[in-house]
Order: sequence, then structure tokens, then C-alpha cells
Amino acid sequence: MVRAAVLPAVGAPLEITDIELPEPGPGQVSVSLAAAGVCHSDLSLSNGTMRLPVPAVLGHEGAGTVRAVGEGVTHVAAGDPVVLNWAPSCGACFHCGIGEVWLCADALKGAANIHARTADGTELHPGLNVAAFAQETVVAANCVLPAPAGIPLDDAALLGCAVLTGYGAIHHSARVREGESVVVFGIGGVGLAVLQAARIAGASKIIAVDVSPEKEELARRAGATDYVVASDTTPRAIRKLTGGQGADVAVECVGRPATIRGAWESTRRGGRTTVVGIGGKDQQVTFNALEIFHWGRSLTGCVYGNSDPARDLPVLAEHIRAGRFDLSMLVTERIGLDGIPAAFDNMIAGKGGRALVVF
Repeated sequence: MVRAAVLPAVGAPLEITDIELPEPGPGQVSVSLAAAGVCHSDLSLSNGTMRLPVPAVLGHEGAGTVRAVGEGVTHVAAGDPVVLNWAPSCGACFHCGIGEVWLCADALKGAANIHARTADGTELHPGLNVAAFAQETVVAANCVLPAPAGIPLDDAALLGCAVLTGYGAIHHSARVREGESVVVFGIGGVGLAVLQAARIAGASKIIAVDVSPEKEELARRAGATDYVVASDTTPRAIRKLTGGQGADVAVECVGRPATIRGAWESTRRGGRTTVVGIGGKDQQVTFNALEIFHWGRSLTGCVYGNSDPARDLPVLAEHIRAGRFDLSMLVTERIGLDGIPAAFDNMIAGKGGRALVVF
């Protein structure tokens, strides 16, 4: 029996309770969690924006130590530090075949599996494959990657989602070039990673936008050269800061129609907007046909930072070890499992950066 955060039904409060976790079977790995980040995607699962089987153990951004491995697992062994990969690629579908592993058709197939049971026998699913909001988890072998050497395991949990997503949004999706200007909408955990990645890419002006004035200091520490409190006039403020043209690149980390539209309007003619935030299917963003032609801007979705974890983790690790990327800066609160519901409330209210569950 291990302690875990369980979502009993969509829209229901999380329950912090004991669950019965099986031993790892063939092709599986048991991991004792060191830490797990509280991500907006967990909130999206709990409120039904993203739909996967429930009841479920949530949590998808984590790191820990291998406790045991099942038959056939050879790339990790008991005692190894690992980072959880919530979206493992199958290597066989169309998208994997053309190198777009972040769009793997089978990446979330494991979410339909039976992961554990409650004390009364209720079957539980792993919310986004890895069920990281628990003292221990059992995952498919391709859901674990060796943790980079020299990085504290607590902080390494952030590599599993926020950092790969933020870094990839800049380097793989928007493809920011040295000297370009970047505006980032939404300064939570992912937004802070985007700011640091933009600085690493050599952006000349990095503008942070958020509804909270209190995040300015944090944003500037992450690399922002300017800070704008979000309002109806945000695009005008961005143009003023960029010589009247608008930013070369906008990265939207909120997932709301108004911010997606605002990010689009904040870029220059021919600019690029990358949408990282996850919105609901009933939320519409509208454009007229003439403006699409006239402005010549591009609008691009971004899944998991368009990242390949096996390729990108070593690159990120080098930036971290060299002091170019500060993982701890993303964390504004360290909590226990019991603190997750309050962390959800803070995300809804737009407060803080990343909350990190430490076991």
C-alpha cells in the first residue's frame, strides 16, 4: 500500500488515500518517487478539459529511484535514478516513423490500463501513464529515462514536462534565432522555462506577460528584459516595446482564447506564434480571412515542446550543469501530497510558478 492522490471522477475533489500497487510485471519498472511537479495538465484532467479514463492516480512530471524491474527490462536496474516520461513513443506509428515522436499515436495508450486499486477494490488508471502523485508507481519500461548525472533528483522531476516543453517551444517549435524578440504569455512553471530557453537562444528582448504583477521579479530572474501586466491593450504594449513592429515570436502558455488571440496580435507582420497552453474544445479562437493574408503570421500548436526526451535531456542537462538553466527557479512552493488541492487552486488563481511535491 502506498499513499497517492486519486481523482475519483471528473470534477470531483482529489482524494489523498492509500492504494494497492502491484509488483512490476514483464516490461515494467517500479519507481520510488523523489518528487513530482504539479502541472496545469493535471488540472486539465481533473476538470475534464483533457479526457482520459477515471478514476485515476494523477501526476505526470516526476523523478525517483528504481525499486525493482520486471522481466525483460535491461536499460535500468534497482537503485538507478530516473526521470518519468509520460508520453513514450511507440517507434512504429506514422509519426514516429517520420521523426515526430511527440505526436506518437500510442503515447497515451497506457492511460487505459489498470494501474492500482483502492482499499475497497476500485480499479484505478494511471492519469497520464505514470501516476506520479504517489509515493511509488509502476510504469512501462519506456516511461523511464536515466536521470542526468549531477542534477538533484528533486529538481530533475521538472525535466519530465515543464522544462522539456518550455525549452522545446523555443528551440523546436518557434525556432528562435539569436537577436530575435520573444514575448511569453503566462509565467507559471512552463512560462519560466520558456523565458530561460529564450535567453539561452540569444533573444535580444524577452517580454513576460502575466495577469499577476507579483510575478515580475521572478520573470526577470528567469531572463525577461521587460514585464507587462496582461490587459486588453497588451498587444499595443508589446508593439511599443518592439519599435512599433511587434515581437518576432510569441509563446502562449495559458490555453485561453483571449491569450492565444493576444499572442497572435503581439507578433510582427510575418511573426510566429506557438501555442503551448491547453484549452477546451468548446473554446473558439477566431480570425478573419483578410488578416491571415495581410499579416503573414504563423500560428502553431506545440505538444510536449515538440521534444524527443531521449535526444533533448542530455542537451538540457549540459545547460543545467553549466549554470545556463536554473531548475530550482521554476519552483515557488515545495509541498506534500496533501498540498496538491491547494496547488490546483493557486494555478486557477494564477499564483506562483511550479509547486513541487517532495516525498
